[in-house]
Amino acid sequence: MVVDVGSEASHNATFKTTGLSFIALPSKEEVQACWELCRLHNNIGFWVVYIPTAWSIAMAYHAQEHLSIVDALVRAAIYVPLCFGVKSLIMTIDDILDYDIDGMVERTKGRPLPRGSISLQRAWLFFAIQTVIGIRSAFYFLSTTSLHVSMFAWPLYIIYPTCKRWMGLAPIPLGLMFNVGIFMGWGDLSINGSLPWHILVPIYIGTCMWTFTYETVYQHQDKIDDVKIGINSPALFCGTYTIPICTATAIGFFGLLSYGAFLNGQGAPVYIAIAITSYLLLNRLLQTDIDRPEDCKSLFLGTVAIGQIVLGGFIIDAISHRLLHGIPL
Repeated sequence: MVVDVGSEASHNATFKTTGLSFIALPSKEEVQACWELCRLHNNIGFWVVYIPTAWSIAMAYHAQEHLSIVDALVRAAIYVPLCFGVKSLIMTIDDILDYDIDGMVERTKGRPLPRGSISLQRAWLFFAIQTVIGIRSAFYFLSTTSLHVSMFAWPLYIIYPTCKRWMGLAPIPLGLMFNVGIFMGWGDLSINGSLPWHILVPIYIGTCMWTFTYETVYQHQDKIDDVKIGINSPALFCGTYTIPICTATAIGFFGLLSYGAFLNGQGAPVYIAIAITSYLLLNRLLQTDIDRPEDCKSLFLGTVAIGQIVLGGFIIDAISHRLLHGIPL
């Protein structure tokens, strides 16, 4: 039985670390486990954190003529390791707080903690090391504005993994956490630390709706196990109304993204990118059978392409705007 195997593995992973072994050098198996805890074998988590930040950088570059392309590219490059770090931290704490549940779900029972590849204590140690490095990096690399904005999301790293135990709308805190880069990218490039809240807040709300869309469909893969173990999920909350609800949130995402782009004076390349991605996402949504896990996974895997196409629109628009108006790159 899945429940027995997962529970036994979780029990072993929890209690096999004692004494000096807690601070011993990691074994090869533990190194592999840490790699998997960070999801470094799967970079979708990185992209969904990085893409909103990259949008923000491109929008700031478009709006602030004093910025050079080097300023924007350097900041975009700095955020690559930072977003990998954030993604890894989120994935690690999610697996730690969910280790008992993961052992009872078919899709997740092979993760490092349920299968006993690393103990719970050692996983906490790994998380603590990540946290120290992450906080030190944030204070070193982020501007004061971006640092303060990022602090809003820090508590959510702990809150989010617990949400499925007491609410059915976990994608909401997930979206608030994943998309805070909408403010941070611009904040790091702002000459006086100020943010155009009237532009960025609508886009932030829209990206949270985007997160709700793909995450709710994705969670339908686990709904049978969720019912068995009594766990909440957006898939169970929305039920047979998932596609209409997610279609509405997807439309809300594209509408708010377009509105924010309009307020920022963006040009045709952005709206063309939004039109293309609107067709791709809405068409895929309407063809998704929520009772087929492969359909749900397929829509989720397309998330990165949606964000990248929109990012391409922002980049092309920013560069073409400068070239057309004689503004130095």
